[in-house]
Amino acid sequence: MGLELSRRTLIGAAAAGGALVASGRARAAEPAGVATLFGPEPGIALLSRNENPYGPAPSAVAAMAESAAKGCYYADTGYRRLTAMIAERFGVTPKHVVIGSGSSEVLSAIALMTIGKGPTVAPDLYWDTTTLYGERQGAKTIRVAMRPDMGIDLDAMAAAATPGTALVHVCNPNNPTGMLIDGPTMAAFVRKVSPVAPVLVDEAYNELTEVPEASSVASLVKEGANLIVCRTFSKIYGMAGLRVGYALMQPALAQQVRGYLMSFGGSSAGLAAAIASFNDTAFTRFSKQRIVEARGMMEEAVKRSGLTALPSQANFLFVKVPDANAVQKAMAEHGILIRGAYGKWTGYSRVSTGRIEDVQRYVAALPQVVRA
Repeated sequence: MGLELSRRTLIGAAAAGGALVASGRARAAEPAGVATLFGPEPGIALLSRNENPYGPAPSAVAAMAESAAKGCYYADTGYRRLTAMIAERFGVTPKHVVIGSGSSEVLSAIALMTIGKGPTVAPDLYWDTTTLYGERQGAKTIRVAMRPDMGIDLDAMAAAATPGTALVHVCNPNNPTGMLIDGPTMAAFVRKVSPVAPVLVDEAYNELTEVPEASSVASLVKEGANLIVCRTFSKIYGMAGLRVGYALMQPALAQQVRGYLMSFGGSSAGLAAAIASFNDTAFTRFSKQRIVEARGMMEEAVKRSGLTALPSQANFLFVKVPDANAVQKAMAEHGILIRGAYGKWTGYSRVSTGRIEDVQRYVAALPQVVRA
């Protein structure tokens, strides 16, 4: 039973079948020479990159097809439309919104903006790719040790922030741990630290948490806090390859950040997909259900194998293992791609939720890998 068949069965039960079935048929009709350029090779279970294989939404696929004929034009009008939609949802003005080619572009722009303004205070373990990019250009970072339970030490981060700090950077849920700081705790941290230095909260995985609105601090932007909240269309919307992300912040800061962006209004295909799927609650419900189901399967497999994983509210688990690189190599021998060690954290293995059948392969292989 292939992916599309099992997918149709689930959607029929969820009363959203027609659109997603149409998406499956559209994918089947893709020219093989183009389709094979993207995604995992045949026979490979890709569980290493925190992608959502159930996107883009059928509404997004249709919007991209419709917009393709206008691909000869720059996408500034789509940029303005999506900006307005985001502003309306969060109760702010369009001047509060910055859109980039993925949230990584916005984060990279922020990293560049800090150069010469003081260090960025950040946890020792978090998604620091854009921070490292800034460091290569001359930005400075102060790393704060993790708590013994691998959580972010907000008290220590607050103590490290001074008027000379350029930025205080937190991911919530954190990547690669998946651990969530509850909304009230994070809000108290922002209120305490933001008068001292700007606070950046990367909420890439927010929509995957149990109660997304309650775990977000986005509402504090509307209150005027010295705060940046980043979001992406790569996760819940399944649009990693279409490169659309955004951030909320005060208008004066947003104007500065835009000065460091490279894109010229973004991709028309990506913006069309984002506009179509932004309010597509049927798809986001389906997407979240599948991700939570896959994560639960992995959690049970980890327990049965005598291992433990950190509590995650994202589309991945951080599993405690003897040697992450050895586990990665062993899984690769089964055709399953997962992450190896994150720097000095050699005792944790990150595995992403993917297609259910790919997660089943991980579940089946894990006991063999552990015993090896």
